[in-house]
Amino acid sequence: MTRLLQRLRREEEGSTLVLTIGFAGLAIALIVAVAAATSLLVERRRLFTVADGAALAAAEAFALEQVRFDGETASPELADGAVDAAAVAWVGAAAGELDAVQVEGASADARSATVTVSSAWRPPVVSLLLPEGLRIDVTASARAVFVD
Repeated sequence: MTRLLQRLRREEEGSTLVLTIGFAGLAIALIVAVAAATSLLVERRRLFTVADGAALAAAEAFALEQVRFDGETASPELADGAVDAAAVAWVGAAAGELDAVQVEGASADARSATVTVSSAWRPPVVSLLLPEGLRIDVTASARAVFVD
């Protein structure tokens, strides 16, 4: 047994192959993780673009009767119902290739609209290291401006 251990210590054949296989596996895992992270970032930016447009459409969803004049300036007063309807209409028209897009919430205060939109994200390569998908959401807000 001692001779076998001494011989194995002296002979190093094949040890480079094991290291090469290990590093190749690590490199493939790293490439898959970077591709998934890039895909998630791109999907989030696309979703934010849709949410930003929905917030802008919701901030402009007021009727002329909702404009108040205080003597010097005119300012619109947004209603939650109109904001929600405008956001849902915009997301429905602008969703494009995004998967399972929905408006999570749309609200208005006196002069601004806030819209939260969510979408399903799936990684380009499903592996044991990454989930099958995530639900991502973004929130955008826009202010209503009335120019007279």
